[in-house]
Amino acid sequence: MSETKELIITTHQKDVQIALLEDQKLVELHREESSEQVSVGDIYLGKVHRVNVGLNAAFINIGTEKDAFLHYLDLGHNVRTFNKYVGEAVNNRRRSVCNYPSEPGVDKVGNMGDVLTAGQPVLVQIAKEPISTKGPRVTMEISFAGRYLVLMPFCEQIAISQKIKGRAERSRLRKIVEGIKPKNFGIIVRTVAKDKQVEEITADLKTLVEKWKLVADKLTTAVAPELIAAESSQTAVLVRDIVDSTFTAIHIDTPSIYNEVRNYIKSFLPGQEEIVKLYKDPQPIFEHFNVAKQIKGSFGKVVTMKNGIYLIIEQTEAMHVIDVNSGNRMKSTNQEENALAVNMEAAAEIARQLRLRDMGGLIVIDFIDLAKSENRKQLHTHLKELMANDRAKHTVLPPSKFGLIEITRQRVRQVTTIETSEECPACNGTGKIKPSILLEEDIENMLEFLFQKQGESHITLAVHPYIYAYLTKGLVSKRVKWFFKYKKWVKLVEKQDYHFLEYKFFNKDKEEIMLWEKKHII
Repeated sequence: MSETKELIITTHQKDVQIALLEDQKLVELHREESSEQVSVGDIYLGKVHRVNVGLNAAFINIGTEKDAFLHYLDLGHNVRTFNKYVGEAVNNRRRSVCNYPSEPGVDKVGNMGDVLTAGQPVLVQIAKEPISTKGPRVTMEISFAGRYLVLMPFCEQIAISQKIKGRAERSRLRKIVEGIKPKNFGIIVRTVAKDKQVEEITADLKTLVEKWKLVADKLTTAVAPELIAAESSQTAVLVRDIVDSTFTAIHIDTPSIYNEVRNYIKSFLPGQEEIVKLYKDPQPIFEHFNVAKQIKGSFGKVVTMKNGIYLIIEQTEAMHVIDVNSGNRMKSTNQEENALAVNMEAAAEIARQLRLRDMGGLIVIDFIDLAKSENRKQLHTHLKELMANDRAKHTVLPPSKFGLIEITRQRVRQVTTIETSEECPACNGTGKIKPSILLEEDIENMLEFLFQKQGESHITLAVHPYIYAYLTKGLVSKRVKWFFKYKKWVKLVEKQDYHFLEYKFFNKDKEEIMLWEKKHII
């Protein structure tokens, strides 16, 4: 049975949320907030604020709250040529990159102070968004990502994605790129370029060159710090990077984004734009496709799985720690076999959690101890296979002598955290509730207000079954006493889903008498 892959995209007032489902299971969740200041891929004309000799880095003013961090290793070999070009462009002396003379390159080991000086204008690109207390990290190796290619000004390198394995196909793609590559531009061929024709690759390159020309034009009038070119929306980036012929459907609840995505897919996957569908049902799209429920069950500290297995996920400033617990899982009397089975199932959920939460940096996993080395090797291989579809750069290290597996995973954004706990309706988050002895008094005060001051004639009171039994027990029950007192009958309804002390009043039109009214008089 083939795997189904779907994108679910919903728009809210302040953000766009994108869910990737594989076989209807949530594996990635992305959120693009309209208020975000910087995004990975944005290009800025900045100004060197200061050079830090100890860190061998520079802090760049790009107009954000905290200066951007630029390390010497992120300068690029041809940074002197690039800096000279940017300096001339800012002074309105623009020249073509293709004919621009090269300056001496910089060594891999050197001093930032020999390359940059305070106050110097520099063109930088966001490599990592601000994380925690740190400002954004930037690079001077500017690149423009397209569907099939990545274009890099002032570079002569041609590179082919390592995921393209066939020697003949790699040679074919290299020959195509060598024939169309402009001088003084480097090109990386992306994985999705495999088996693509010359016309498709050439069209993608033309689009990227036009993007660079727009940047070059804007430099002539820019004043640092200034945004020169913004990366496409996260929606467009995701569609560009992950959507291929294996996708089953893309469901979108906003007409404008529907049209944008449909036209974009039509440009590189002609005929497949039909998979883009406009969702029109009144039920929220995340609820319809069971995304909302999966979010609630996937983002807590404790992640439960079938057969009682559960994970405990802790985040610290330095790393993420995941603890695997077997719960009541006991399929075999053999402890080693049982531990291996639990670990193998947990590994699948861990691989999903890393993508779903976009966890980065160092991740340490405490699997259940395995005594046999062949079982530890099997677990390590299984985890690497499960993470093969993870687009973030990562390394899965073999188990340590303590049974821990360490993973390093590329981090370019804040880890996705969603608050899944809800305020307790009984205590309103305080951890304390009213004495139960006061419940009857509260209800009667409300009845008196509704009957005598509000003039209600028909009232329905919904309560927990235990309270219902208390109010109706005996020949002269509490409800009968209310009838004698107010000369009006109160209809009682049992609600199994109410907490013990919860109650609600409804009028003759079955509309709830709002809670603020109760708070106002009690």
